[in-house]
Formats: sequence, C-alpha cells, structure tokens
Amino acid sequence: MVAEEAAAGDATPASDATGVTPAKGVPSAQPDGKSSRAGRNLPAALGVGFALGLSLIAILLFVPKVLVGVAAAAIAVATWEVAKRLREADVLVPRIPLILGGQAILWLAWPFGADGVTGAFAGTALVCMGWRLFDHGLAATPRNFLRDTAITLFVLAWVPLLAAFAVLQLLQEDGNLRVLTFMILVVCSDVGGYVAGVLFGRHTMVPAISPKKSWEGFVGSLVFCIIGGLLTVTLLLQANSMIGVLAGIAVVLVATGGDLVESQVKRELGIKDMGTLLPGHGGIMDRLDSMLPSAFVSWLVFTTLL
Repeated sequence: MVAEEAAAGDATPASDATGVTPAKGVPSAQPDGKSSRAGRNLPAALGVGFALGLSLIAILLFVPKVLVGVAAAAIAVATWEVAKRLREADVLVPRIPLILGGQAILWLAWPFGADGVTGAFAGTALVCMGWRLFDHGLAATPRNFLRDTAITLFVLAWVPLLAAFAVLQLLQEDGNLRVLTFMILVVCSDVGGYVAGVLFGRHTMVPAISPKKSWEGFVGSLVFCIIGGLLTVTLLLQANSMIGVLAGIAVVLVATGGDLVESQVKRELGIKDMGTLLPGHGGIMDRLDSMLPSAFVSWLVFTTLL
C-alpha cells in the first residue's frame, strides 16, 4: 500500500542468504516539497489513483469482461518490472516465459476456470526451469540455478497466479460486483491506514521492513475495511453483513501482508519502487502489491460463503 510506505527508509540495500545483492546505481529517494509523510507526491498519487479507480469502476459496471484484458496488460508490465529489477541484482529470472506464461494463466482462466489456471501455472513453471537450465547454452554449467529458479517460481505465484483469482471471480455470477467489492475493500484499507497513520501513528509495526507503517495505521485500516465490508457486501452483493465483516478483516490482513512482502523484496534489492510508470505510486507492481493477495482471499471468502 502506498499509504504508509517509507521514503528513503524503504530503500536500504541489503543481502540475505539467497545471495540476492542490491541493484547497483539506484539513487536514494529525496523528499521534495510535495511529498507527504508517506514519502510520496500526494497530489500526483491522488490524481492517478482517482483516474485508475474511476476507469476500473466504469469497466466493471458497463463492460466487465474487458477487465480480463486490462488485468492481463497490467500483469505483463508488473512481471516485467519485477524481472527487470531482479536481473539488475544478478538474479537471472527468465523474462520471456514468465511474461508469456503469466498471460496464459490469466487468459486460460476465462474458458477453463481453475483447471486452466492450474495447468498454465504448472506448464509455465516447467518451461521456466528448462529455460534457466540452458540459458547460457547446452555446454555451459548453470550458475545459481536453484536460487534463480526458486525466485522465478516465487514471482510466477506472486504476480500472475494471484491475479488469476480476480479473473476467476469476475466470471462468477455477479462477478463484476464481487471484484468491485474487493477493490473497494483494498482502497478502504489503504485510506484508513493513511489517515490513522498520519494523524495518530506512533508505534511502528515492523520497522525493519517498513519503518513508517504503524499499529495505529493498521487499526485505521481495520476500522475502514470492516465498515467498507459491511456496506459493500450488504448493498452490492445483497449478502449477510457478517460476510462483509469477515471479508473486511481478511482483506486488511492480506493487503497489509502483501505490502510488507513487496517492501521486503524492494529492501533486499536496494530500491524504492519497482517502476516509474505511475506518478506518485511508482510502478504497476507497486500499485498491485495489496490487490494481488486480496484477489485470492476475497475469491476464497465469496466463493465459500455466498
């Protein structure tokens, strides 16, 4: 979530037992006059956020199937961003099969549902293993094969596989409203965390990962998300309000976790953002870090209880 990310504090180079070294030549982030306490250009972030939000709402209400193409394009860019950053840190993830396989995971969800997602994921994983094994030619000895392949499979699950649950959800009865609901819940979590964090934030949650994320902000996310869940599930999905409460709590937990996961990845790579495509937000992946796990958990809650 953009709301409580650190500015320069989240870009501390690090290295761990995986052998991933920080990207070289990454400039440190310097605050400017427009930066908020979250370390972002707030006017730019709000403008981009509103534009994206209104566009997605229009798509979901009037041409919901178009969201499959929008999601596929976003995931392709996000995968490319992550792969580029990893390769800058000398982690040789195979970009071409990752991107093409991610597209297969999303598009095969449309005609074949979960079976298509599972098959495409397994097939892409096998191709990525073979690609990395021979990416220097048949006569070369692979270097860091186990590390690079493990990270490749992590990216495959982290980005396109989790995104596929938004497509699976979209294809269900009243799926456009289900997707709209979980997106609203992520926004509630983000806004609640920002407001409470800026106004009351005193006690940091995990300073080693995200120094400006506070427990007060988490409580704000929880309150906003529960209220949002009650309203959206009751009014949009015409379902029991307690399902909204459960969905709200679940989304807060995984959205916050998703944000922390990306923060840790960026910290290990020594970068502030995955990309620069969205002013005030960073890259596409920086905007999807909370959405991706929320797509899965909302699919799980709604498919099970509605």
